[in-house]
Formats: sequence, C-alpha cells, structure tokens
Amino acid sequence: MNKVFEIGRLTKDIELRYSTGANQTAVARFTLAVDRIGKDKGADFIGCVAFGKTAELMDRYLSKGSKVAVEGHIQTGSYEKDGRKVYTTDVIVDRVEFLSSQPKTEPQNEPQTEPQDEYQGFTALSDEEIEF
Repeated sequence: MNKVFEIGRLTKDIELRYSTGANQTAVARFTLAVDRIGKDKGADFIGCVAFGKTAELMDRYLSKGSKVAVEGHIQTGSYEKDGRKVYTTDVIVDRVEFLSSQPKTEPQNEPQTEPQDEYQGFTALSDEEIEF
C-alpha cells in the first residue's frame, strides 16, 4: 500500500503552472516542512505536487508558512540533467486540508472595523471566582 499522511508548513509560496495541450491542467508544486518526532528533532522537507482544482485552490488561499494536512501517495521518477541521471521522490496530493491560511492579497476598499471580543456577551471570571 502506498499512502502518505503528513502535516507541515509551506516553505515558500506555491509554484502554479498549467500543462500544455488541449486540456490544460493546473499543476502546483510546493515543499512542506514536516517536524520530526522523537529524539532526532528537526524537520524534513518533502516535495509535493497537486493537480486540478486542488492546485488552483491551494495557490489562491495558501502562502509561505501556511499549515496544511496532506494525504497522498509517493511517486518516484528520474530525468537527465547535464548528462547525469537525477532521481526524484514526490508526494502526489490526493487530498489537502487547510489548517491555517490567509489570502495572498488583502481585500482593498473594505472599511476597517474594530476587533470584536471573541466571546461577546460573556463575562470573564478570575480563578478565585470559579468554584471547584
């Protein structure tokens, strides 16, 4: 079974391109920084590729630093560069979930409003006021 689940942050903005031919398909390439677990702390940088509407939505709503969960499968390949064979390993994205995002561009000409209390209508209590 070839199945991958990972949660990480985009290391840079997504590179969106379109395939050539009659039926152009969106292709998004990105790298995820995925934290390691255990005594060998650090991060792994995983190359990922998404296609179609998923690729377009990721490009529209995600930017460097956005946190995502990716479900997909590993695909290996190779190509020639300067007379040498280069091997690749990528995660092909089957499904993605946005865990944090901010639009790439801020909407303009919208009136600024004061931030509202997240718990409007509720009164904050101190630790002394809570009965256990």
